[in-house]
Amino acid sequence: MKEKVSSYLFIAVALMISLVSCDKGFIEVQPKGQFLSANYYSNKDQAFAGLVGVYDVMRKNSGGFENMITMMNAGSDDQVAGGGGSTDGAGIQGFNTFTLNAIIMPQSFWSDYYQGIFRANTLLSKLTNVPMDATLKARFGAEAKALRAYYYFNLVIMFKNIPLLLDPLTATNMYDVVQATPTAVYTQIEKDLTEAIVDLPATVPVASEGGRLTKGAAQALLGKVYLYDGKNALAATQLAEVNGTPGGTSQYGYRLLTSFSDLWVVSNKFNTEAIIEVCHSSIGSSGWGNWGSGSDEGNSVNVMVGPRSYSKPAGSTAPDLPSGWCFSTFTQDFYDVIKTDPRFQATVFDLKTLKAAGKADFIPGYQDLGYFLNKFLPRMADVSTGAGDQVLNYKQDTYAIRLADTYLLEAEALGATGARAQALLDAVRKRVGLPSVTVNLAAIKAERRLELAGEGYRFFDLVRWGDAAAKLASKGFVAGKDEVFPIPYRELQGTKLVQNPNYN
Repeated sequence: MKEKVSSYLFIAVALMISLVSCDKGFIEVQPKGQFLSANYYSNKDQAFAGLVGVYDVMRKNSGGFENMITMMNAGSDDQVAGGGGSTDGAGIQGFNTFTLNAIIMPQSFWSDYYQGIFRANTLLSKLTNVPMDATLKARFGAEAKALRAYYYFNLVIMFKNIPLLLDPLTATNMYDVVQATPTAVYTQIEKDLTEAIVDLPATVPVASEGGRLTKGAAQALLGKVYLYDGKNALAATQLAEVNGTPGGTSQYGYRLLTSFSDLWVVSNKFNTEAIIEVCHSSIGSSGWGNWGSGSDEGNSVNVMVGPRSYSKPAGSTAPDLPSGWCFSTFTQDFYDVIKTDPRFQATVFDLKTLKAAGKADFIPGYQDLGYFLNKFLPRMADVSTGAGDQVLNYKQDTYAIRLADTYLLEAEALGATGARAQALLDAVRKRVGLPSVTVNLAAIKAERRLELAGEGYRFFDLVRWGDAAAKLASKGFVAGKDEVFPIPYRELQGTKLVQNPNYN
């Protein structure tokens, strides 16, 4: 939600954590939370605090060390995990080499999203009896359903075989949970989003509600879900509603930014290309004591992708940058592909060339070739001057879905053929000054690779296209196993859950 109200949201989130958090995963719901939630949700303000708690899990995209962007980049053919060494984060390093197992698989990729689902389920179960305006109540319910769908979608594409929980767990049934079929999960996701679209607003006032979900956001997510579920015609229909005329302004006000580099300007929050935006702030004064807990509000990707011990000599024209931790650096192969593309400068920070010219220096990290992720590079202007730890309080928002993404998803859903698919591809290319190329699946794949580089989509794209085995073989990818993560060890103990195939 909008940074303007972040101080209130921070308090509300902290309250919700004390009320309904299950920080060890969905199978370990705190009895205290069950008792307190029974006495909560007595008015509109408490219902809103509950909704804030559901939104809070969105931070998983780019908050905390175990975030979606840097984790999924590690499994890409275009990037490496990086960091300080081969033991700097067992989970992210294991995904980089496809040696993940249940022990080193970070539990939070499972438990954080189930925490969001638990909060959504709790709010939905209580909302009926909250005395408040019926239209506003319907909107709160729609937001909770759409968020639950988003969390389930991330879970099913990561783990595939997951439990489907639609009611809050109790102490008597939490150990009897079993996994649903992926088909059942997709069906529920699609149901939640279809119902949510009806009661979500077409737009929101950015000054007071920026970051809250809208009809367009739910439709964009539904279109993406349909595509992953193999329902291409339905995907194309939903995405067309979001996209409108390629290159123009859609019914929801979405349009491509004129400059690709403007997407990564920290102050350019809630721009016309943002469909689902994950909000970050320095107002929460995040520190090491609450980093990654869910109550921290900073963007962790920023410090993670910065170069280690960065410096520059006096008089150098190199940018002023704070130092970082050297994660998500690009491979030579990707560098060679993008170096002649207009998006190169906004995507890649070529510190290797600057160092060779004596304009800047750094200490190389693990598997580091000197090619850094410029989209999320930390900037001196974004270094927090308030309370908390500076490196944990960057405030750049990230995109869970943006318009160029939905353009290319729709073109793919259309079978990568026809006049509209051609226009969608052309619009993405025209924005960066590239000429038209004949639309086909290969062209769409190539465009997604360059347009969305470093944003955490590449691994999922490769799996969806059936290209992962070929593209990731050199990193150790095993077909029939590494398309999904292992279920974390702790989630299996004392439960009826079954580990994913080929994981010990």
